[in-house]
Amino acid sequence: MKRKENSTNAINEQFLFQVCELNSAIAMISGRWKSQIVYSIAEGNNRFHLLKRELVNISEQVLGRQLKELEMHAIIVKREIPGSVPAGIEYLLTNKGRDLVPILQHLCDWGKVYAGGKGIAVPESDMHEESVAV
Repeated sequence: MKRKENSTNAINEQFLFQVCELNSAIAMISGRWKSQIVYSIAEGNNRFHLLKRELVNISEQVLGRQLKELEMHAIIVKREIPGSVPAGIEYLLTNKGRDLVPILQHLCDWGKVYAGGKGIAVPESDMHEESVAV
């Protein structure tokens, strides 16, 4: 969904992208399925039907859209498989995509410790000032 360029949301988003590259990076990989798609391609599931089989709950429409967005951000490239009949397409990680895999792994590890793999909830003990490390 495209925002109006002069909307408050668009202006705030642009400001955040200018003040911190982290916001831009998160925007590139945000999306419910993108990290799983990147992992799956890294593991060799580099064709649409293989990705669909690996990510059983994703719809074909969403998978196609997420692949296009990852390609737009140069995290993956789409390549025709030479000599395949009918013409086959495979998805490959770019250097940017390969560099992203260990970062996603670290975020996954962080999530296992602090988010428990579920919806993010801040434990009450973390809300107290004395538990904050300086």
